[in-house]
Amino acid sequence: MRRLFRYTLATTALIVLGAYALWTDLPTDAHYLSDLRSEVALNHGLPGDNGNLLGIEPEMFSGDYHTVDLLRLKLAAYLHKARDEGLLNGKTVAVLPEHIGTWLVISGEKAEVYQAQTLDNAMAWLAASNPLKLGRALLLAKGDDRLQDALLRMKSADMARDYQAVFGGLAKDFGITLVAGSIVLPDPRVEAGQLVVGDGPLYNVSLVFGSDGAPLGQPQRKVYPIRDEQSFTAAAPASDLRVVDTPAGRLGVLICADSWYPAGYAELSKQNVQLLAVPAFLTGNGNWSKPWGGYNGSPTPSDVVLQPGSVSEGQAWQQLAMANRLGSSGAQVGITVFMRGQLWNLGSDGQSLLANGQDVSLVNESRGHGGRLLNIWL
Repeated sequence: MRRLFRYTLATTALIVLGAYALWTDLPTDAHYLSDLRSEVALNHGLPGDNGNLLGIEPEMFSGDYHTVDLLRLKLAAYLHKARDEGLLNGKTVAVLPEHIGTWLVISGEKAEVYQAQTLDNAMAWLAASNPLKLGRALLLAKGDDRLQDALLRMKSADMARDYQAVFGGLAKDFGITLVAGSIVLPDPRVEAGQLVVGDGPLYNVSLVFGSDGAPLGQPQRKVYPIRDEQSFTAAAPASDLRVVDTPAGRLGVLICADSWYPAGYAELSKQNVQLLAVPAFLTGNGNWSKPWGGYNGSPTPSDVVLQPGSVSEGQAWQQLAMANRLGSSGAQVGITVFMRGQLWNLGSDGQSLLANGQDVSLVNESRGHGGRLLNIWL
């Protein structure tokens, strides 16, 4: 009887393991129809020969990342709208928000990942779907949060390839320069025109693509990761920031929180920056109007006198970040672009904005669903 019990238990375990192995290999079809609508929320100046700085504030959902084709379709719809409105030309520099590429980590995954109610549950399904990849990545993980590090690291080669294919492809298809938001990758670099990854720490990086689809320069690494990122991403020195030449002028990129610190502006000023792009992401629905919580785990710059809680998050973005610091870099025009939508329970907020000298204009976010385009002619 005992032998029969052991045999039955072993057989059941083999069946369960076999079913699990089969499930991890099963492909899933995408049956998600995203909202492709967008509208021009801001359009300053008059068309001319100097080009324009165009912000694309997308409304993103987890299902938009089911396949790279779906993601490309979603973002291409915004660019088609911009072209129909006369906002695209050979000197257009378009800017997407922070982490627009990071969520490529869930591309090609099981339906449970996209249907999860919370980010934690989605990541649990992601881990369950990739046991061997996750195990190998855990051996290489560098961050304090080794699981978070490993989840991003395990698919990093595919993410880098897809990031270049999607965003480089869009830049080429529409004949523009594209600041491709940001993506988290291990020690990324461009070699022979291709974005590749290494075995080092994870960095939150932004890459600019030219109108031929090729990268312009090396990935721009985030200098000041926020508290939520510090356990799995590394900080880069401000001296690593590099201005890139575009048909519209010399372009600098500061990723989200980097736009709050003088060091980045000082470095870009040395390189004669003319245009400034800030891909940004603010979690939590309604956080823009809530009290500002301070510098989110990073040191407060010596020139800041505002105290946490004395202003709203939105007011702090206008008084302490790019909108108020643009002049110190020497750039004439700057743009901050947020992501909107609902990725699991993360929520999103932030009003994308344009800065031109002393003039600052914010997108009105009370107009319903869909993407927003904000443009300034140079």
